[in-house]
Amino acid sequence: MGARPGVDSQGEADKKRNSMLIGAGVGTGVLGCLFAPLLILLLLLGVLVMCAIGWILWPIVLLCEIGLLPCGGGGGGGGGGVDSTAIVDAFNSDGLGELNTEAVPGKYREVIGKAGQECAQIGAIVIVSQVQYESGFVENLVGPDGAEGLSQLPPDKFDEFGEDDDDSGETSALDGEDSIMAQARYMCSLADDIDALIAANEVQGDRLDLTLAAYDAGLDAVKEAKGVPETSRSQTYVIGVRSSFALYSEDADLSDAEYPSLDPRPTPST
Repeated sequence: MGARPGVDSQGEADKKRNSMLIGAGVGTGVLGCLFAPLLILLLLLGVLVMCAIGWILWPIVLLCEIGLLPCGGGGGGGGGGVDSTAIVDAFNSDGLGELNTEAVPGKYREVIGKAGQECAQIGAIVIVSQVQYESGFVENLVGPDGAEGLSQLPPDKFDEFGEDDDDSGETSALDGEDSIMAQARYMCSLADDIDALIAANEVQGDRLDLTLAAYDAGLDAVKEAKGVPETSRSQTYVIGVRSSFALYSEDADLSDAEYPSLDPRPTPST
């Protein structure tokens, strides 16, 4: 029987096409295996970037809610039934006003009042707002940098300023009273340093903002920046602590659910 050139040619073409398809499939699989880790890494980086953006922008959202920034939409005023003027005044204050003791967990009322009398520059409102920001009143909290306790003082600073304030026979950063009083002494020391730097025209800015930034980032960072460092961490710390001033100020009357803050307000106890 004679050969059929048309059929043979078609068969050869089909074989070539199948070979190409198989080769493409194998190549795609290999490339997929090679690039899958890269794609996963890119996705993870995307998530991290979005989280970072959210962390950087949350103070702006908070300021909008408080009413310190003229933002459109539902922000401003701090929620219905809240005196936005009192919130703004508390936020911008020096933290030396009268402490609303009923807002403070009962276990810590006495020591926070005592800590607020350690020096003239730092009031109890500042101390309790820092505690809320630093630990949320978790007494046995241990941070990733080794800081411990309510006030999250670096270990070297607690060694310097910590004392056995509750007369337990042991000085411990995990003891609430020891931690808060060490925080107060450190803040007062920083406030004296900041006063000297302002007098020497080496730094500029609000004294309390500078002191808070020094507590978080270190005095050297404030010196180098000649003010509050323009980093998201330092800016967020100052705003975050100040955002709780109204919670603990006797002059502001706030409801828990309506006032925005970084951490939930601790439940007062008797």
